[in-house]
Amino acid sequence: MNRRPIVLTAIVGAALALTACASLQRGPVGNAAVPPPARPVELNRYAGLWYEIGRYENGFQRDCEGTTATYTVRNDGLVGVLNACRQGGLSGELKSIEGRARVVEGSGNARLKVSFFGPFYFGDYWILDHADDYAWSIVGEGSGRYLWLLSRTPQPTAAVRAQIMNRARELGYDLSLVRPTLQPSS
Repeated sequence: MNRRPIVLTAIVGAALALTACASLQRGPVGNAAVPPPARPVELNRYAGLWYEIGRYENGFQRDCEGTTATYTVRNDGLVGVLNACRQGGLSGELKSIEGRARVVEGSGNARLKVSFFGPFYFGDYWILDHADDYAWSIVGEGSGRYLWLLSRTPQPTAAVRAQIMNRARELGYDLSLVRPTLQPSS
């Protein structure tokens, strides 16, 4: 039996898989030098419902409005993640996806590895900064292609919104790339 075609097929398959994974990171780099998270995170305080008030546009959230993320601290040491949005507008169909995250050791709970697709693909989730009272949070990852601006309320005050945007700018993010997320009125 000639093993050469099998080996060649495996190499080509691996190359295609790597190309597919690399293509998942599309879009402009809005921060070429993403800083490490600013401070530790108390997971029990971070847990709960967050409203997305802005993001860098990405393919997996295309046409999403009313976007929320709910985090739960699980008994097994992982963090449960439930992301939801309304497709096409605030009255659109509700779409959701569940995942799980594990804390990166030594990160003060500020870096997580999140998976929505089983045990084989984990993406970075960095809590870059947050309010002292956990009223807002800025989330990104190392490539600078992703950014999420989160609030505990769907309509934060103008002062809180300015605080979040100013802090994102201080972290090096290009705010011209931020797409505001529509949220229902309180």
